[in-house]
Amino acid sequence: MAGTWDVIKGKWNQLKGEARIQWGKLTDDDWDQIAGNRDKLVGRLQERYGWEKIEAERQVDDYFRRYDDSNTGR
Repeated sequence: MAGTWDVIKGKWNQLKGEARIQWGKLTDDDWDQIAGNRDKLVGRLQERYGWEKIEAERQVDDYFRRYDDSNTGR
């Protein structure tokens, strides 16, 4: 999914609106600081939801997988 994060980062302002619904505990400041960075998003989810790193990574990857699928024609 590495290439996917280039796409996500480029469209971050569009995509973060939908993602805010998914992860409502993140603040506006969180979203601005994340700025399309996967590691920052994972870290903030760990902080706000109390998840282990592996769970936060799974949540992020599952949520954004559709962008990977759309880029590979699935």
